[in-house]
Amino acid sequence: MTIKEIAKLCGVSRGTVDRVLNNRGKVKPDTEALILQTIERLGYTKNIAGRALTVRRSAPTIGVIHSGRGNPFFADVVAGIRQAERELTDYGVTVELRELEGYDAQAQLTAIDELASHVSALVLHPINEPDIQGRVDRLLDEGIPTVTLNSDLEHCKRVCYVGSDYYTGGTTAAAIMNICTRGAAKLSVVAGVDTVLGHRQRLLGALDYLREHAPGIQIVGRVSAQDDAGLAYGRARELLDQHPETDTVFVVAAGVAEVCRAVIDAGRVRQARVFAFDNVPSTVEMMRRGLVEVVICQQPFRQGYEAVRAAFDTILLGQPKGERIIMENQIRILQNIYEK
Repeated sequence: MTIKEIAKLCGVSRGTVDRVLNNRGKVKPDTEALILQTIERLGYTKNIAGRALTVRRSAPTIGVIHSGRGNPFFADVVAGIRQAERELTDYGVTVELRELEGYDAQAQLTAIDELASHVSALVLHPINEPDIQGRVDRLLDEGIPTVTLNSDLEHCKRVCYVGSDYYTGGTTAAAIMNICTRGAAKLSVVAGVDTVLGHRQRLLGALDYLREHAPGIQIVGRVSAQDDAGLAYGRARELLDQHPETDTVFVVAAGVAEVCRAVIDAGRVRQARVFAFDNVPSTVEMMRRGLVEVVICQQPFRQGYEAVRAAFDTILLGQPKGERIIMENQIRILQNIYEK
């Protein structure tokens, strides 16, 4: 017996059967009793070998949506996704990837709806907005579990999050700034996107740390580059012109190289040091030129790989191996940086 067959016999969705089997979410008591009675009567067991054969016959598709098209960080994420897909070929698994540019909730909803008709699970780099949260809940009701990738999604029924601990990443960055500046700096912040939960958590972690442990680091200015390299240069240049006292710049998301070019064009190379995230090639080049002191890396290849594997585990086993798969925050300086 399969979950699909049990659902058909009970007149419920696959998602309802899944929630009863794995104690996820609320099911009406009479519905739960019917499902459990049917399972007992038919002798259903979650036999992994048998389930693997069933999965192979069904040739499942895992849908993947990310909003980082044009962002070099996601090249490694996609490489990890493709590696996982190659390893799952024997199970008949294919991955259908949608790469979006920018954080447009409607575009993401459209992509979800396009995939929902034929995928068995979804890996989603989410925009943290109510419409996306609600759609993820409905997907589970339809029997399609969602794994969030790179950034998490609040107040929803996603089955697993794969990514870094952004709050800790923010506190780590702030602690490094505190050490390098010896606790005294005029800091300008180039923030990310408010609707990306990870960006908000990263900034919050940094601000909380500075408030509690580094009172001598004064935030003199703050702008948002919206995780967009195209915006980063202009926003950073305006910030530096408005706050010429800036001697330290914290870049929360993408656009590090462009912020560094703004520092160069403002004539602040000797005065302003930059702290950022991720060892993408353009950032590494700025480290070699002496503009970026430290980056914190979050293992993008492993994020993509583990997200697809978590989605597959949910298809095979009914649930992933954990609710959160957290990447290590890795501190990199020029002497220990590496490129793929």
